[in-house]
Amino acid sequence: MANYKDAGVNIAAADLATSKFKKHVKKTLTKDVLLGVGAFGGAIDVSSLKKMKSPVLVSSIDGVGTKIKIAAATNKWDTVGKDLVNHCANDILCSGAKPLFFLDYIASSKLEPEIVESIVKGMSEACIELGIPLLGGETAEMPGVYAEKEHDVVGCIIGVADREDLLNGSKIKKGDVLLGLESNGLHTNGYSLARKVLLEIANYELNAPIKELGKTLGEELLKVHRTYSKEVLALRKKFRINGITHITGGGLVDNVPRTLPKGLGAKILKSKIKVPKIFRLIKLNGKVDDVEMFKVFNMGIGLVLVVSSNDAGNIIQELSNKHSLNASIIGEVVPGKGVELVE
Repeated sequence: MANYKDAGVNIAAADLATSKFKKHVKKTLTKDVLLGVGAFGGAIDVSSLKKMKSPVLVSSIDGVGTKIKIAAATNKWDTVGKDLVNHCANDILCSGAKPLFFLDYIASSKLEPEIVESIVKGMSEACIELGIPLLGGETAEMPGVYAEKEHDVVGCIIGVADREDLLNGSKIKKGDVLLGLESNGLHTNGYSLARKVLLEIANYELNAPIKELGKTLGEELLKVHRTYSKEVLALRKKFRINGITHITGGGLVDNVPRTLPKGLGAKILKSKIKVPKIFRLIKLNGKVDDVEMFKVFNMGIGLVLVVSSNDAGNIIQELSNKHSLNASIIGEVVPGKGVELVE
């Protein structure tokens, strides 16, 4: 007699995973959450939005790409959970939105409760830092869809902004400057190329210390994708920010134009960017040219703010003094189209 377990789906493992991660999810729940963990849908009271003149919901959904292969190879899973929340929060920040809640999806060929717990634990820690609930999610075991020992994680974030505060690039003008906010490494982009170069061409070991990095390669590649949400939302209360770009897949070259209005481009000075050592290691070992590097990786810039040149100095000082976040002018808005990289 056939059963679900024989078909590759272990309901008992799913129940165990749920029992393990429940405590982490509960830590994120705020007073506005109306249904507990395990309900068919998450429910949250949004009556506080009545304080806004015209609230607009902003959403984003994303994954962590092949960075999850590094998590699997090192058996360290909590950082990819944090990556997912932070990445999504940065995406809606580009529209000026404050996060409201987060949803997750974890899938695998075979459910391993300890791994699921570790991923959810990371998500919950990031949610707590942002002050939002992990409102709901799905854990799926799908043999035959995913290869053996493969996992995937996806996250969806919902945020809100008052319509009058929504950023759409319309206020950006010629002569505005680009402020580059530092990243702490690859974040969650470019891992397919990084893995190809570092693990296959250079033959580095993930658990071996790398002199140039001062840590193991695995530790470097699993650095958590930085979130800029709280810092930049606080900045907007004091300064006018005309545009925000999250530097994800496509790097500075492809992402900055997504913020700019028609008829305007950007000139970026490579000499003004402090490039982290990990990118130099990839460039050297893979003989990757500069154009490719700047199209694939963030190159040390995780977020770009488009601001008036008159405000730039004060914003840089505010980020440094109040948020311990380094920022610098890396370019300016010019007539034209796209991004020009200059020395």
